[in-house]
Amino acid sequence: MPFVATESRMSLHYEVQGEGFPLVFVHGWGMSERVWRFQAEEFWSSYKVITMDLRGHGDSAIPEGQGLTMPDLSGDVAALFRHLDLTDATLIGWSLGAQVALETFRSVGDRLASLVLVGGTPRFSAGDGFEFGLHPEEVRGMALRIKRDRSRAMGDFFRRMFVDGEMAPEQNQRVVKEIIIPSKQPELSILLQALTALAESDQREILPGIDIPVLLMHGAADATCLPAASRYMAERISNAELVIIDGCGHAPFMSKPQIFNHVLGTFLARVYERD
Repeated sequence: MPFVATESRMSLHYEVQGEGFPLVFVHGWGMSERVWRFQAEEFWSSYKVITMDLRGHGDSAIPEGQGLTMPDLSGDVAALFRHLDLTDATLIGWSLGAQVALETFRSVGDRLASLVLVGGTPRFSAGDGFEFGLHPEEVRGMALRIKRDRSRAMGDFFRRMFVDGEMAPEQNQRVVKEIIIPSKQPELSILLQALTALAESDQREILPGIDIPVLLMHGAADATCLPAASRYMAERISNAELVIIDGCGHAPFMSKPQIFNHVLGTFLARVYERD
């Protein structure tokens, strides 16, 4: 199990499969690198697939006294880029990971060939002229539910990522067996700090300066990060492509991996000029 040590004494777990142009996958809030299981198995034969656990998630421990802010998270991703000396990479982030990817663009933009933002938003909370986020009361309610019963709250959150009938029974069984059961649940303090990082971050100012191809993918029925947030980003990033996946909620890469992988693969083929 490989790790990279950062300047802030973090020990970050990551996995590498395959060879070729690097694809770096960043998971969402409360999850781990396991969520990208169905993408890793699809793309490792053509690309170098790199998945990582954010600090405090999965197998990435967080030393006592270390923070968990958006700059902390993006700094960890940048440290992995330097450690593996990645160039011409595609950085793929989901939910919290999409915001981390946007923040990381500030420091490793010259190492990137493209960005992919899945179920993303430049601002998780509504306010300050941005109407496409969750109401601050909803975010506070999430924190209260986590404090009251972490396991139940996380289970409810995961189930709400999908809409009725979104997953075939066989796919649901695969998600449970290959992603949920092997994954470690973060500590309460980590969940709350990461939720605060989400609620307080605002990457809107980054969008006009993104000068590489960007793929925005969003489930049409996503109630966690609204599809309108991706439309907002598409209007402000000069070279952005927006794909809305019907019948999907917050995690189409888990529920509909064939559709998701086809869209992603087509985009990557254009970026890397493959037939």
